[in-house]
Amino acid sequence: MIQRIAITPGEPAGIGPDLVVQLAQQAHQAELVAVADPNLLKQRADDLGLTLKLREVDFSQAPRYTGNGSLAVYSKPLAVSAQPGILNTANAPYILDTLRSAAKGCLANDFNAMVTAPVHKGIINDAGVAFSGHTEFLAELTDTKQVVMMLATEGLRVTLVTTHLPLSEVPSQITAELLSSVIRIIHHDLKGHFGIEDPHITVLGLNPHAGEGGHMGHEEIDLIIPCLKSLQREGIKLSGPLPADTAFNDKVLKQTDTILAMYHDQGLPVLKYKGFGSAVNITLGLPIIRTSVDHGTALDLAGTGKADLGSLKTAIDYAIELAEHRQQHHG
Repeated sequence: MIQRIAITPGEPAGIGPDLVVQLAQQAHQAELVAVADPNLLKQRADDLGLTLKLREVDFSQAPRYTGNGSLAVYSKPLAVSAQPGILNTANAPYILDTLRSAAKGCLANDFNAMVTAPVHKGIINDAGVAFSGHTEFLAELTDTKQVVMMLATEGLRVTLVTTHLPLSEVPSQITAELLSSVIRIIHHDLKGHFGIEDPHITVLGLNPHAGEGGHMGHEEIDLIIPCLKSLQREGIKLSGPLPADTAFNDKVLKQTDTILAMYHDQGLPVLKYKGFGSAVNITLGLPIIRTSVDHGTALDLAGTGKADLGSLKTAIDYAIELAEHRQQHHG
């Protein structure tokens, strides 16, 4: 069965539209649908000197492969024409409309998954809309209480207990309730989305040397270890807490399906060192499949043809694979 994948090009002045146009030049094992202003994509194709044939998506018809210079589009009009590299608050509602339409399309099963190119959080906030990121926006839109950020690249998946928090706030935010909820979501989605029958999650400690028996902090003894033991009794396969400085080695990685880090910069520097430019951000816990690039809007590269397609291509490959696993899992 051919998957129908929604792509939101994100900030219209950034590299998202360039990447979508570049993507359309390749053949794909799915119907890719840009949720975007068709004129923006045509204009950017002209800037890049690339051919682009657009057709309006027809949800009443079965999906068909796209690529080789053609792309399906779900038309959403810009408020004002977008210039490469020049942000405009007038287009903030357009950006949110593309996200809303793609997510609602996934909820209605018009799309099998959505892939997001980067947005510029600052310009959306400057337009008077409180916006902390795609993940939080989609969680609210789908009425999801708890989501988990995963970044994946070849040979490594990293998931996070906490995400965009000041380091000083991390210890107080990690509770038994939060840790249990995050691990259950990861376990559930590794089975349902990734097709892993008996997932193995390796958990990092919060403190150096995982607390070294209480000499470098008590969170491991007081909270993390009891929580892991309780979840192990439920049948979830867990290791840890391991010291973060030695956990990322081949022996551990060969036996685990994801490393669960306690905070953003504990796990992601290793992931990005290993796979920068070919990593993908996956939101676990949502009722829909959402993957994303691992980079920003790169305003200085917009319209130049120098944007690297690697991360978006990886995000689409993951979206297709996850959608197929989910269909098999749900029969």
